[in-house]
Amino acid sequence: MTQAEIKLCSLLLQEHFGEIVEKIGVHLVRTGSQPLRVIAHDTKASLDQVKKALCVLIHHNLVIYHVHKRGVVEYEAQCSRVLRMLRYPRYIYTTKTLYGDTGELIVEELLLNGKMTMSAVVKKVADRLTETMEDGKTMDYAEVSNAFVRLADTHFVQRCPLVPDADSSDPGPPPPAPTLVINEKDMYLVPKLSLIGKGKRRRSSDEDATGEPKAKKPRYTDNKEPPPDDGIYWQVNLDRFHQHFRDQAIVSAVANRMDQTSSEIVRTMLRMSEVTTPSSAPYTQPLSSNEIFRSLPVGYNISKQVLDQYLTLLADDPLEFIGKSGDSGGGMFVINLHKALASLATATLESVIQERFGSRCARIFRLVLQKKHLEQKQVEDFAMIPAKEAKDMLYKMLSENFILLQEIPKTPDHAPSRTFYLYTVNVLSAARMLLHRCYKSIANLIERRQFETKENKRLLEKSQRVEAIMASMQATGAEEVQLQEIEEMITAPERQQLETLKRNVNKLDASEIQVDETIFLLESYIESTMKRQ
Repeated sequence: MTQAEIKLCSLLLQEHFGEIVEKIGVHLVRTGSQPLRVIAHDTKASLDQVKKALCVLIHHNLVIYHVHKRGVVEYEAQCSRVLRMLRYPRYIYTTKTLYGDTGELIVEELLLNGKMTMSAVVKKVADRLTETMEDGKTMDYAEVSNAFVRLADTHFVQRCPLVPDADSSDPGPPPPAPTLVINEKDMYLVPKLSLIGKGKRRRSSDEDATGEPKAKKPRYTDNKEPPPDDGIYWQVNLDRFHQHFRDQAIVSAVANRMDQTSSEIVRTMLRMSEVTTPSSAPYTQPLSSNEIFRSLPVGYNISKQVLDQYLTLLADDPLEFIGKSGDSGGGMFVINLHKALASLATATLESVIQERFGSRCARIFRLVLQKKHLEQKQVEDFAMIPAKEAKDMLYKMLSENFILLQEIPKTPDHAPSRTFYLYTVNVLSAARMLLHRCYKSIANLIERRQFETKENKRLLEKSQRVEAIMASMQATGAEEVQLQEIEEMITAPERQQLETLKRNVNKLDASEIQVDETIFLLESYIESTMKRQ
């Protein structure tokens, strides 16, 4: 766990959950698994605060617990899961593009609340959608339920593990912590609910004078039955989203290298194997040419002969995204996911070198990558770059750890005159180094955004107050002159300052998302490589 990752975890936890949860979470990230009393002692927080913070972290899958062999329950932070919070906007946006506004709000609610029952999600989303509709229109629960079922069928949401039913025949004392289990067959099984009703609008009387909503009423009281799916909680399946992002990156890479038809064939192959192939598999399931032809989109009018030519072309490509695994059914083809990720990671490294050091350095990097090992004289000759410039560029990349120097001595004494010095590229170590820099960049972007917001806090609060007054007056049917007077409470320089702030914050947000895309590619490549070793 590097300092950059710990700092980023700290910023994300503070932004999402506040100071107390951040203190407990970062302590666990730094120290590893610890029991409750030790956490309370080390963080100088009260036992009650630690318990509540751990509840929040466990509920959002950011902390796991296990029983130590001495019978003590220990808590351990999931650092990789904390860093996934960076990707929340991308998960939500992806669901919006695939399943519309209803799917977007379902995933948003599950990410904000960690775990929820299906009935609670459906009611909350229906209410939120009804709020945005015109007067007189409402969102039906059945429509939201259908969107939820579609998300479960495509594995974007999954059930949470449950506490198994207590065995009455076992008279022994209960374990210190429950063991959560789930049957794989039930993971995406949606309970049969007959949710009848429509979304409700929030009445203005539900809020007091300060604009804060009143305390929530309990969902059901003793005289009402609990919902039929009580105890069956759902969460977002992040691995399935990552699989989708990886597939999109592969399709985009094929489109850039070849053409749109090739990318559509690869997209069809990935879509056919997305539920059958595990997210960590190095290859997809073998698919026959005939199966691929039948599964092509309806509007794609290409003949079987043209499809076979495209598949042969993709299989013969030096990048080896697609491989041929047999000849039955017109030819069996697989997508080599590991090679695809390796190519994407290498392209990312090349792009970074080109942006930082220029096109000549990128040429040298590609050359060393292709030839595996080269001496300095060979680099100069092959790259056709003058000796002085080539030496300068090689040392620049060497100092930044993009390329490595390997010594091969002719004699045991390692005398420089009798030693070969070969330049080489270790893509895995370069990817790790770049990933570390990406974490640092994201932390800097978040800190800058927080600083910008803090500097203009008074102006933002004033703007929000004015907007709230305007909204309430519009609702009561105020005249245009009155609304204009309220608008003029914010002066022209202040309005300009707000515009600048908005523009800067939007730039920083966009930069965060772009850096996270690079992080995703590098992490996927490193994970795939480690599983193969």
